[in-house]
Amino acid sequence: MTASIREKQLHGSAVEVLSRGEDCTTYRLADESGTVVMTSYSVFPGIDLIYNDVHIRSSAVNRADINSILEIDHCREGRIECEFQGKLLYLSPGDLSIHRKLGNASFFPLSHYHGITIMIDLERAPCCLACLMNGIDVCPRTLAEKFCCGTNCFLMRARPCIEHIFSELYSVPDCIRRGYFKVKVLELLLFLNGIDPLPEQHIILSKAQVELAKSTCRFLSDHLDAKVTIPQIAKHLHVSETQIKSCFKGVYGVPVYAYARSEKMRSAALMLKTTDSTVLEVAGKYGYDNGSKFAKAFRDVMGISPNEYRTRERGSLI
Repeated sequence: MTASIREKQLHGSAVEVLSRGEDCTTYRLADESGTVVMTSYSVFPGIDLIYNDVHIRSSAVNRADINSILEIDHCREGRIECEFQGKLLYLSPGDLSIHRKLGNASFFPLSHYHGITIMIDLERAPCCLACLMNGIDVCPRTLAEKFCCGTNCFLMRARPCIEHIFSELYSVPDCIRRGYFKVKVLELLLFLNGIDPLPEQHIILSKAQVELAKSTCRFLSDHLDAKVTIPQIAKHLHVSETQIKSCFKGVYGVPVYAYARSEKMRSAALMLKTTDSTVLEVAGKYGYDNGSKFAKAFRDVMGISPNEYRTRERGSLI
């Protein structure tokens, strides 16, 4: 199905509509590196709830800056980049951000992100939500001014109160979905209306620091078949080891060596699934000359042994 002009403004010029129902539309963005699937439910006029299923490093889409759109994002899994006063910070599991709809590309450091977006069109949403339920004296425009005045992003780190609001939204039975979404959206907006947007301590990185982390990641990806050390990377990029360690963890959320091992094992998993190479041959491909060490690393990342993974994946293709 063809996306409308408005949908392309919101989600990018390359967005496609997979399905469209009475109150639910599923969108997809895709390129050679992966896909983004967004399942959007209309909850109230001008207020949508969107489930994001992301398996891509970056969605470099042509998207309009729409100042009338306020987004509230909750991260369940993975990691997403946010811009704050010209610098960058990262949403981790359990975190919540509030920001205006911006046209810049979205970056997902781990190529994996699951979460929920509450999208509010300030021009279409009710001026005050009391018209929807008595006692909900919340004005969406006032919320936007409260959290985004002077900045383009407010970030709140994981708290039990946020988890309480969002946790059950990830497993809502279809039979109560419509009513439940309404209750939870009103609960969230009422909660935000009642808190002070006090500044929190965040790891905020300059664009130069982020580029250093991304350069480190590219070097690791180009040398998955070797045992790469931080001193080697530092020498190649002409920076200190300390700079690499701090910048990389700030962007990717894990140390360099943990990330490298994870990437090797995921690439090894693909090789186990798509080739007839033996486990030892796969291990050697990714710098392991000891089968038991490879098997342990694989289990730590993938949750099962290489042989179990191959058997499971080959069975699923039958």
